[in-house]
Amino acid sequence: MIRSAGKILMLVENYFPQDTRVKNEASLLTDAGYQVTVIALRRKGQAGRETLNRIEVYRLPTLELFKKTPSANVNRLNLLFVKLKAFLGYVVEYCYFTAACLIVSTYIFVSRGFDVIHAHNPPDTLFLVALPFKLLGKKFVFDQHDLCPELYRSRYCAAEGFYTRILRMFEWCSLKLADITIATNESYKQIQFKRANKNPRDVFVVRNGPNQMRMTPVAPSARLKEMNKFILCYIGSLNPQDGVDYLLRSLRHLLHDLKCSDFHCVIMGTGDSLQDLRDLAEKLQLNGCIELLGFVSDEDLQANLAAADICVDPDPSSPLNDVSTWIKVMEYMAYAKPIVAFDLKETRFSAGDAAVYVRPNKEAEFAEAIAQLMAQPELRKQMGAYGRRRVEHELQWNTVGKNLLTAYETLLAEK
Repeated sequence: MIRSAGKILMLVENYFPQDTRVKNEASLLTDAGYQVTVIALRRKGQAGRETLNRIEVYRLPTLELFKKTPSANVNRLNLLFVKLKAFLGYVVEYCYFTAACLIVSTYIFVSRGFDVIHAHNPPDTLFLVALPFKLLGKKFVFDQHDLCPELYRSRYCAAEGFYTRILRMFEWCSLKLADITIATNESYKQIQFKRANKNPRDVFVVRNGPNQMRMTPVAPSARLKEMNKFILCYIGSLNPQDGVDYLLRSLRHLLHDLKCSDFHCVIMGTGDSLQDLRDLAEKLQLNGCIELLGFVSDEDLQANLAAADICVDPDPSSPLNDVSTWIKVMEYMAYAKPIVAFDLKETRFSAGDAAVYVRPNKEAEFAEAIAQLMAQPELRKQMGAYGRRRVEHELQWNTVGKNLLTAYETLLAEK
């Protein structure tokens, strides 16, 4: 066990413990002997301060300004207005969260102290919280969940320009100030080398992986099983860049063009596009065969996932998705589920033979792949078994998380 000399302060502009990666990292470090404190956003019904499994949690009120997603068929002028509102909204929200983190961090520093500030992006402004403490000799870890310039371009179908230059500046500052950086895959690692000239010994790849709870079999949802239909399942965020609109249009093709009605699709997750997706489902006449459940409890999520026959990853090709790794793919594999996905580099690396791959962004081909897999029960079983073995031996959190412990051993050995 690592000695308990390390006190870590984590910053995340998300809910805790709902953010799976942050929860996994905080839990792993706590189990390894570190004292971990987390500053996060406060969800309705959550306490402002509490201790969860030895992790001290401080929660800040959530501030959200404006709708940040363009409606379907929006014209160029309205799209420009949406982008401007989104930019102003993000500026205010990120400035608020960064300033609030600085205040709470100062309180924690005075009251109990810490050795490391570990910032999870987005936003890339949290280096401003770490800066004064760096001057006092504390360490800074930058954990890059997303490439913010690519996230902006993918979300708004935008080219390089004014906004992306600002985002690249913040990203560069975060990478440069960090004593060590965490990348979720080799693609992100190479990008950190290229954009900030990081020393290879200061960059650690900590992949997303399901924890032990996801590896334990659970009873499938009786409600879904009683439908006697093929159950399709999606878990994850519902934002413009996540491709759930591609999934809905694929299901319309499956239902109306391929005349395949023997399915029910369960979509679990929240995000800025949830209501837009519900409207799109109604427009596509899918309401009888899909459910957009929004946020569900962990118990319901596991039961629904256990009941699935096929899981889907509709992330389209985009500047962000082409190099990103999504934990939902590994969670599908942990439940031994076959996957239909667009053929993206990091998705193929993660899933291997557990997925059927479709040319990126081809909705009709995505529907055809689902139909073909529905007709091949033995193939589904083989794909699911392969995915389960790959997670057990290579991709579960207990395996991939070891690099995080190595990163901290390296970081604090320099004290």
